Amino acid sequence: MIESVVGYLYVASAILFVLALKWMSEVKTARRGNWAGSLGMLIAIAATMIAFKVQRTDLVIIAIAVGSLIGVPLALKLPMTAVPQRTAMSHAFGALAVALVGTAEYYQRIPQISNFAMIVLTAEMILGFLTFTGSTVAFLKLQEIIPGKPFIYRGRNFVIGAVVAVIAVMAAGLIINPNNHFFLPVLIAAALVFGLLLVMGIGGADMPTVIAILNAYAGLSAAALGFVLDNQLLIVAGTLDGASGFILAILMCKAMNRSFVNVLFGGFGATASKGVIATGDVKPINIEDVYLMLEAASSVTFVPGYGMAVSQAQQVLRELGELLEKNGAEVLYGIHPVAGRMPGHMNVLLAEANVPYDQLIEAELINPKMPTTDVCVVIGANDVVNPAAKEDKTSPLWGMPIIEVDKSRTVIVLKRSMNPGFAGIENPLFFKDNTRMLFGDAKASIQALISEFRSG
Repeated sequence: MIESVVGYLYVASAILFVLALKWMSEVKTARRGNWAGSLGMLIAIAATMIAFKVQRTDLVIIAIAVGSLIGVPLALKLPMTAVPQRTAMSHAFGALAVALVGTAEYYQRIPQISNFAMIVLTAEMILGFLTFTGSTVAFLKLQEIIPGKPFIYRGRNFVIGAVVAVIAVMAAGLIINPNNHFFLPVLIAAALVFGLLLVMGIGGADMPTVIAILNAYAGLSAAALGFVLDNQLLIVAGTLDGASGFILAILMCKAMNRSFVNVLFGGFGATASKGVIATGDVKPINIEDVYLMLEAASSVTFVPGYGMAVSQAQQVLRELGELLEKNGAEVLYGIHPVAGRMPGHMNVLLAEANVPYDQLIEAELINPKMPTTDVCVVIGANDVVNPAAKEDKTSPLWGMPIIEVDKSRTVIVLKRSMNPGFAGIENPLFFKDNTRMLFGDAKASIQALISEFRSG
């Protein structure tokens, strides 16, 4: 009877996980997908508690209490600008939990562990531990605790190859003879070092892709553990997580015109060459002149980037958009998939500000509209609007699809300074004849524009 109930609950959880992925693939249904995934996880935890005899209820209660005390404040108080960092740490702790369970299973099953179980456990532990250190480094880079620039040194690939060789030898030794338990600590240490070295060599501009790849690793690790524990739901959930992570990583690579290998070993942003040095006169503009341009415009496109997230300008941006619409302008938001620090970062921020979903236009759909756009306002975006991607074959950005804001009639760039973006590459957009630079905090600048519209 209990087995049947648990089976039905697991099926319900699996269905909710599938629906969550389906709904979260579109902005307008993302909230529903989030609730579906949360409900599915709650049902899965309850079913697991029913399925297994709990030896120490007090420890379970303490674990739930500790997790709730940490998780609830994070969910309620964490600013949207810190979501990428939180996502990275979620991957880290999730992967560590899976890896530790796998380690415990290994020690519990010796010496009766089968070769198949050892193969799966080895793969699971490798993925789990490397994802833990890799995600931790991603968090440190996103939080700017350590530099976002890739750490590239002579012989890097040789060092990584040597660590991979150690992992392979230790894994083979454990699979051939699981009783070689002294191989396991070496395997774990090598996997931890591999994750550290791998992500240290990846630049901040690649973080959206890295987060997706690490998500895939964590999911595959969980799926592998599901085979060992004979837990069908863990297999389903881990496979969904792993597959969706890899698909998302592929989409991110396509959005940057790069390959997996190039992301993992290319050291984007580390090369001395930054392309042709942009020259020309920068044309600063003041709030009053920007107001006059926007007031006369019949079509305005906002292109947000990480600068909008840092200044938390999404709410005031939506307010400015509404004022422009009341003034008779068509308002759109051009969304580049790798703008920000995680996939869909700009969608998340603008959805939080209740920007209408039908105004969020993807890069390939907004680009044909650019030549007929009166004013394009770039808010803290840099690399995703850099025309060097199409004009300079020596630029590291060459070939990357961008939002072609330079083709609009007038470009207004809201930026604190002339510093390059996260990739560290100079942007010739700032020197274009049709570009005007509005220096200062993005939120303060937009609030000043709102005041001009209201007083005008």
